[in-house]
Amino acid sequence: MSWLKKLISAVLVLGGVGAVAGWSLSAPVKLSAETLAKLGTGDTAKGKRIFYAGGCSSCHAKPGSKGDTRLQLVGGLELKTPFGTFVPPNISQDPKDGIGAWSVEDFANAMLKGVSPSGEHLYPAFPYASYARMNPADIADLYAFLKTLPAVAGKAPASSLAFPFNIRRGIGLWKLLYLSDRPVVSLPEGTPEPVMAGRYLVEGPGHCGECHTPRDFAGGTKKSEWLAGAVAAEGNGIVSNITSGAGGIGSWSEADIANYLETGFTPAFDSVGGAMVDVQRNMAELPPADRAAIAAYLKAIPPHPNGYPARKPSSN
Repeated sequence: MSWLKKLISAVLVLGGVGAVAGWSLSAPVKLSAETLAKLGTGDTAKGKRIFYAGGCSSCHAKPGSKGDTRLQLVGGLELKTPFGTFVPPNISQDPKDGIGAWSVEDFANAMLKGVSPSGEHLYPAFPYASYARMNPADIADLYAFLKTLPAVAGKAPASSLAFPFNIRRGIGLWKLLYLSDRPVVSLPEGTPEPVMAGRYLVEGPGHCGECHTPRDFAGGTKKSEWLAGAVAAEGNGIVSNITSGAGGIGSWSEADIANYLETGFTPAFDSVGGAMVDVQRNMAELPPADRAAIAAYLKAIPPHPNGYPARKPSSN
């Protein structure tokens, strides 16, 4: 039976080596000193633009907030997904319950690397997989703007996730697969500047792909079906295809897209609905050139058929 003992020993050794390797590979990684040096001092006015491009209030304002109360970023919205219920935290300037005590370096590590000030992985329900493509200077600008917003006491409820999704360390392996600062869509040399600007807004702060792109079994976006539409993370709804593919917005002109983002009306004079209501409200706060750039990018990217299963016709 010596061969059995040797086999068991070999399995244990390999298992131990694998566990050590997995622990090492899954470790949180913070920004380099070189990247942190690019943050700059931050500009409040520019940060306000990034705030609306990123739709920060959509998740972090108290549910149902309107007007100026949307700037009270106390958190608490429940995002019910197949992985569990995520609750965006308080990101107001309250030093105890919010992020008022965070440094700009803390904030940048959360935005670009998904790492908390205490060195833990953040769940990618916070769309840092998109924010990772942002310029460090824009992160500093957003930080400066957030500093002008009110401090609101009160911690949001904790997220509720089942095993194994409640093990944060495992997110490190997820990041190896899905976290990158590289653009999703490669654009050829000589691409018009508005398209380039639109790529930055859509793929980075706007994080449009987080909802409009189908996901694989591990919850990562399928880059090969970029913006092709998807089954909504919550409930049974559908998030629309916003490429020029079949079922998408190929019949819309750039002007139609820009107008929709500003007014909420489609070319057929239907009005925006669902979760997109809040997104459109944020897009309306952007300069016209930004909405035009988003439109130019969406017309320039590869078309895809719908990235969600065909709906069965109703029997009614």
